[in-house]
Amino acid sequence: MSDDHTHVQEFFTARAADWDSRFPDDGPAYAAAVAALGLRAGDRVLDAGCGTGRALPPLRAAVGASGTVIGADLTPAMLHAAARAGRDGDGLLLLADVAALPLRAEVLDAVFAAGLVAHLPRPADTLRELARVVRPGRVLALFHPVGRAALAARQGRRLTDDDLRAEPSLRPLLAASGWRMTSYTDEDTRFLALAVRTR
Repeated sequence: MSDDHTHVQEFFTARAADWDSRFPDDGPAYAAAVAALGLRAGDRVLDAGCGTGRALPPLRAAVGASGTVIGADLTPAMLHAAARAGRDGDGLLLLADVAALPLRAEVLDAVFAAGLVAHLPRPADTLRELARVVRPGRVLALFHPVGRAALAARQGRRLTDDDLRAEPSLRPLLAASGWRMTSYTDEDTRFLALAVRTR
């Protein structure tokens, strides 16, 4: 495992047990972001970097009993927290690096990724891997329950122009990785970038 992966695992392992209690009011924001994916009954969707699985219940509701929901995360403690919360009933929990998924090409209809981009050591590589497993014309949602400015304030840092999630940075990054951005929202109450898998 790389040093980058070890650092990410350590960060989230230390926070897994109380993660949900630290952000108890995020449920409606997750549900609204999942709704923006436009999923249909029977679709196959991945929650990339699923953490404690807060997106899994709305994803399951969107794809129905006939759909497939997978939650993949690098940190065992986060997946254990998801299982303790009963979210393993909403989707398959998979211990995996989202930059090297054990999935066939073009097998998914959508990828949902909450708070993922900021933790990627090689964002372009990971976004290319997510593109590999999604069928052309289907969708990716990069989500955070608060916007960039609100998150920076929460973390006690200034928002800078080189922020990966700033639209002028994110749009070309997605384009170079097999995606075309279709919408971009950065408000205090949510960050949501939607993109379609190019052919």
